[in-house]
Amino acid sequence: MKLNTKLVMIMLTMLVVATLILFILNQFSQNDLVQEIQESSTVVSKAIQLSVEDLTSEEESTRLSEYLSQAKNKGVNEINIINNEGEIINSSDPAQVGKKREIKKLEKGLKRRGGGGGSSLKPYDLVVPVIVGDEQLGYVQINLLLDNIRDIQHANFVRRLSATVLVFMGGMILIIFLARRYTNPIHRLAAGVTNVSAGDLSVTFEAESGDEIGELAENLNEMVKKLKEKEQLEKRLYEAEHLSKVGQLAAGIAHEIRNPLNYISLAIDHLKSELLPSCPEKGGELEAIADNIKEEVRKANYMVLNFMNYGRPLKLKRQQVSYPDLVDKAIHLMQDRLTERNMQVVREIPADLPAMLIDPELMRNCLCNFISNSMQAMSDGGTITLGAAVEPESGECRLSFSDCGVGIEEQDIEKVFQPYFTTREAGIGLGLAITERIVKEHGGRICVASRKGEGTTFTVILPAGALVAPAPSGKGDGREAALVPAGPNEAAGN
Repeated sequence: MKLNTKLVMIMLTMLVVATLILFILNQFSQNDLVQEIQESSTVVSKAIQLSVEDLTSEEESTRLSEYLSQAKNKGVNEINIINNEGEIINSSDPAQVGKKREIKKLEKGLKRRGGGGGSSLKPYDLVVPVIVGDEQLGYVQINLLLDNIRDIQHANFVRRLSATVLVFMGGMILIIFLARRYTNPIHRLAAGVTNVSAGDLSVTFEAESGDEIGELAENLNEMVKKLKEKEQLEKRLYEAEHLSKVGQLAAGIAHEIRNPLNYISLAIDHLKSELLPSCPEKGGELEAIADNIKEEVRKANYMVLNFMNYGRPLKLKRQQVSYPDLVDKAIHLMQDRLTERNMQVVREIPADLPAMLIDPELMRNCLCNFISNSMQAMSDGGTITLGAAVEPESGECRLSFSDCGVGIEEQDIEKVFQPYFTTREAGIGLGLAITERIVKEHGGRICVASRKGEGTTFTVILPAGALVAPAPSGKGDGREAALVPAGPNEAAGN
């Protein structure tokens, strides 16, 4: 229900309740007043009747005094019978008998008596002429106290005032409740907007109700969503601009560096073929020197290739690939370096792991980067564990790469995927940055867990769509563990 509708309903309810209560109280008051007037009229009529009988009778009577004791609770204070000369010839108060009243000052009907003697009582005099036939015999003066009627009116006023106050107090309590109920969400929205204006786009506004505040929360969520999209777009534009500049720089560096590197590599091969046969006594030493030169040239060439690849936009060529076969190819490329550094690779890959729909060349580059980083983390040799699993609930594929090396400093973990960040003097810090780009292009993400001195585990999480078919149930528990056989091959590194 809308806030305006609620407020209108509250006001209408208060108005209806107040009107109904006042109407009921007024009806009760009118009934009491009518009943009191009827009873007073009956008493007054009886008093007049007794007075007329006394006035027309020559016998003295004490009925007025006796009747007054009964009528006092109905407001009859005193009854006087006055003859035409103004003399009180009978009275409910014997002390008044014989006193004179000025006929001209006697006002017929109901008149308020002046004074009151400072009392809260307000007496009224009712003067009624007594006429029998065509002859006026005198007057009947009845002194009345109408406090009963005033008490009824006062009680009615108090009840109406109390009811009105109660109704409005109830309305105020309800309004205060609604005010708190609506101001608290408004305060939360204001605090959230302040955080958003400070740059925190992780804020989510809770749309708890369907009124205006709920609509405002939904609109703010939509605004935050648009801001996130705009931020992502700006970030991508910045990265694209940055990559474009890097690509231009990489093209120039590649042209200037790779040609000399190729010439050096060819020259080393030529020198080996020409000089080694002529120096058989130093053949072994010269061949080792030549091989070291070619290895350094290969490293330099690889770093140039990484630099070029990072500046280029990626174009995936997805193919159906068996992950164990992809691991075999990557290890085959790294075999010489693995053997040289006394490294062992353990594979914990389920035999029934589904095939993947990925770019084999780019993903193999990722595997080589992970293996190369693990080798660099274990200078004295060690074991690299390659794992794979499919999450049964989400269907995501998790590829893990673990080593037992030196680990990563805690403050450096969040920087390892930043371009040009490296802790090695010979590295350029592009291997993991390129790897992250490749994984993201496949719709995945990378997690890293590391503890100083205990090793590091990189986990590549690919979406379920990267798998060709889900793993059959009940057959995914088996893992194979194998040591990589040694053999000559080329190596890759970061």
